[in-house]
Amino acid sequence: MYVIGISGSPRGEASSTRRLVERVLDGAQSAGADAELVDITRVRVAYCVACDSCHATGKCSRDDEFGQVKEKLLSAQGIVLGSPLYFNSVTAQLKTVIDRLADVIHCQLFLGKYACSVCAAGGTEYDLGLSYMNGVLTRLGCNVVGGVGASRAVPGLYEKAEEEAFELGRALVQAIREGRTYEDQEAVHAEMRERFMRLIAANRDHWPYEYEYWRSKGWLS
Repeated sequence: MYVIGISGSPRGEASSTRRLVERVLDGAQSAGADAELVDITRVRVAYCVACDSCHATGKCSRDDEFGQVKEKLLSAQGIVLGSPLYFNSVTAQLKTVIDRLADVIHCQLFLGKYACSVCAAGGTEYDLGLSYMNGVLTRLGCNVVGGVGASRAVPGLYEKAEEEAFELGRALVQAIREGRTYEDQEAVHAEMRERFMRLIAANRDHWPYEYEYWRSKGWLS
């Protein structure tokens, strides 16, 4: 079992967010998984330019290092996203990664994966970051196990979050082993499948790669 953690904090090893991601991965490893941390701010990732190349050909037009990260995400059974909360949302670095997953959401390539998120904030609004990341993960097709938020502003809260992050990693591995599903998330997955079925069918002439992928899966009605 392979679990990948993506840290979106630009502060490197000094990052509270990265530390929480590492704790989740520690928990996953203690439960028997292989785990890897990717500090996305140390990877060359260009902005999506909405060229439609991935939809039409299955290949991205951007010449950078994102393909390596994407392959790791596709091969993982578990995904951990981490970001500090900057102005009510995730960092620009993590958002750039999310925007580069256009073909992943169109083709629902994360269906069946499991995921969770962590967020560190200056105050106690970390739920905004957790809600955003877990919402994205669910819409990408993942089964979301939970999230952990932390703040240095409240004495003892960050230390508690480190413990919770470790347990979240263990829970992530257990959910993968059990093949656990969540009724409310299954409804979102079904909604997204229906949405993209219509979108892909309507754009069959513009997006031949994705149309053929959906047809090969038997997903087109």
